[in-house]
Amino acid sequence: MAIAITQDTFSEDDQARFAGRLVDQVAHLSRICDEPGFGEGPATLGAELEVPIVGADQRPCPCNTDVLRELNDPRATVEIARFNVEFNLTPVPAAGRPFTALGDEMRELLTAGTRAAAALHGARLLPVGILPSVLPEDVTRDAMTDVARYRALERQVGRLRGGPARVAIHGEEPLAMQYDGVMLEGANTSCQIHLRVSAERFADTYNAAQLATPIAVALAGNSPVFLDHLLWDETRIAVFKQSVEARPADDLVWRRPSRVAFGHGWVRRGAPELFAEGVRLHQPLFPVCDDGPPDHPDARAPRLAELRLHQGTIWRWNRPIYDPSEGGHLRIEFRTLPSGPTITDMMANAALLVGLTLGIRDAIDGFMLGCPFLMTEMSFYRAARDGMDAVMLWPDGVGTSPRERPVRALAEALLPLADSGLASIGVEAEERGRLLGVISGRLQNGRTGARWQRSALRTLRRQLPRRDALARLVAEYSARYDSDEPVHHWAPVD
Repeated sequence: MAIAITQDTFSEDDQARFAGRLVDQVAHLSRICDEPGFGEGPATLGAELEVPIVGADQRPCPCNTDVLRELNDPRATVEIARFNVEFNLTPVPAAGRPFTALGDEMRELLTAGTRAAAALHGARLLPVGILPSVLPEDVTRDAMTDVARYRALERQVGRLRGGPARVAIHGEEPLAMQYDGVMLEGANTSCQIHLRVSAERFADTYNAAQLATPIAVALAGNSPVFLDHLLWDETRIAVFKQSVEARPADDLVWRRPSRVAFGHGWVRRGAPELFAEGVRLHQPLFPVCDDGPPDHPDARAPRLAELRLHQGTIWRWNRPIYDPSEGGHLRIEFRTLPSGPTITDMMANAALLVGLTLGIRDAIDGFMLGCPFLMTEMSFYRAARDGMDAVMLWPDGVGTSPRERPVRALAEALLPLADSGLASIGVEAEERGRLLGVISGRLQNGRTGARWQRSALRTLRRQLPRRDALARLVAEYSARYDSDEPVHHWAPVD
């Protein structure tokens, strides 16, 4: 976010002033994106990693501010739940061995963070999409990190919602509940990847990312357990969409599109189109204006502080980012990938998603003609629900299109395209082969983090009471994470 949030209530004047600045800043962004060469430069990759803190009892340990104080690292920050932390990694050139560089930095930060947590609370950091031992008492208002940004989020979402939210997830053990607040979102942790993209190529790259995302999600699932229910392979997708729902629950009332969305159609005109859509569709949650000097109308790299703040409260699964640094540039933030199971797995997930995006990009017009956007969105939710058993709707160059294809067969056929996409930005052959080889191993073994957790929990429930089984699952997962063997090599739980 571009502006610090220090208040949690706002007036009508705050809203009106902020809204006026948003309109002006969308126009400014459109002007600079139309300038030849804006945002061009070597491709870079960055990452944000969210990680739960796990106590010696294998339960969430709500001590993030203590751990960060001990860690004292500017790359580390709090998350909404007191049992999570976030690390913002250093961007690296895409050419060479970018995933090795990001993975090494993750290891450094996770080791230091675990050391700090252990010193204070006998705890550790453990990357996983949803910590299986999270229970309803862990995601109450008391579990929220006490900062103004999160208090404001809860207040504003509650105001727009006008009552309790409904959560309904139809999985192996369906979950239905009502709740107030936004803290269910605190159960989610992700590994978000950033790819720098020129303004000229943004629309094609973004559309390619949308098409590639369902395949990556199906092969990366690591969040099958939520509140002691076995649900989707990537339950984070359903939890996040419903937990910050800011629309009235009444189905008979007209409702705006959700703030958590896969999208509303293929992008035709570039990044400003998405920013403008966000301004028109969604009321600001944090109408806080920047007190600094205003951007000059002709500035080539304006701050656009209010627009960046507003964009941070619209949670597209692939989100456009404007950054005024380095002369101004654009990025795509890939938000769908879960934290864990291992650093190697996370880097393989990132390589697959980035590689497929870039491999598809040059032929994206043909792909879009063969697959209406709504069918790609359908594939996305199928992927989150069914994981490696998902059936994708995929463009077909011959006959009626799209057609259904099992994701495992489709991904196997597309691995060479992912390899060529990574090669196009200079990723070394050894790096490409090693990480896409991890994906190939998953396809052959049929094992993701989600599939391993499902199998392990079923076994443990036959041996132990339900809550004890969840704790034992975390302990078994933790031991295998420490081995740094990718998940397709993990032994089952006896």
